[in-house]
Amino acid sequence: MPAISNHDALITGCCIAGGGPAGMMLGFLLARAGVEVVVLEKHPDFLRDFRGDTIHPSTLEVIRELGLLDEFLKLPHEEARRLSGIIGDELVRLVDFTHLRTRCRFIAMMPQWDFLNFLAGHAERYPNFHLRMQAEVTDLLEEGGRIAGVRASTPAGLLTIRSTLIVGADGRHSVVRKRAGLVVDDLGASIDVLWMRLSRRPSDGVEPLGRIVAGNMMVMINRGDYWQCAFLIAKSGPTK
Repeated sequence: MPAISNHDALITGCCIAGGGPAGMMLGFLLARAGVEVVVLEKHPDFLRDFRGDTIHPSTLEVIRELGLLDEFLKLPHEEARRLSGIIGDELVRLVDFTHLRTRCRFIAMMPQWDFLNFLAGHAERYPNFHLRMQAEVTDLLEEGGRIAGVRASTPAGLLTIRSTLIVGADGRHSVVRKRAGLVVDDLGASIDVLWMRLSRRPSDGVEPLGRIVAGNMMVMINRGDYWQCAFLIAKSGPTK
C-alpha cells in the first residue's frame, strides 16, 4: 500500500512508533522487503548520550548479511575483542569474543546516533521508506473495533496516519502500549545506574573494564578521549 500524503493525513502499510535501534532496523528491513513503512521519531535528531552504544557480534553479522558491513565499519568506532574485570585486586578475563564463528569477533563501540543515522541513510534509499522526525505518537486511531492507525503531534500540527500494521517501538513508557491497554509484567530491577564521563589518558588501556569492590561495581567503556562510566547502585540500600 503506497504512502499517500494529504496535508495532515497519511496512509501506509506499516507505521512504527519510535526511531530507536528496534524501530529503525525494522523500518529498514520492511522497506527492503518492499513494504510501505513510516517511522515516527519524536526527537529532532538521534543525539542522546548514555544509550546502548554497543553493536554486538550477532548484530554485526546481520549487517554483514545485508551487505553493509564494510561501509558500516568505516564509521568511527572502537573494537572490544575481550572484556575484563577487576574483582578486589585481581584482574579477571570475563569474555573472549575471538572464538565466535562470525565475521566480526568483537563488540563495536559506537555512539548510538551514528548507528541510527547509518540505518536511516540506507533506509531512505528506498522510496517506500518514510522517516518523520519530531513526530510523537499521542494516541491510537480505532475504527470498527480495530486499531486502524495513530495520531501524532508534529511542529506543523496533528498528523493522522492510517496503517494496516502498527508497531510500538517507543520505549519503556510506550504510548502505543498504554493506549492499546496492554498489560505490562513488571519484573522490577535490583539496581539503578549512574552514568558519567571521566577523562581518559593514553596509558589507561583500551579494553572496556569492570571493577567490583566490596559489593560496588563500576563499568568503564572506552570512548576515545573519555571513559563512559556506569556506577551500579543497589536499590536495597545505600552504597558504601
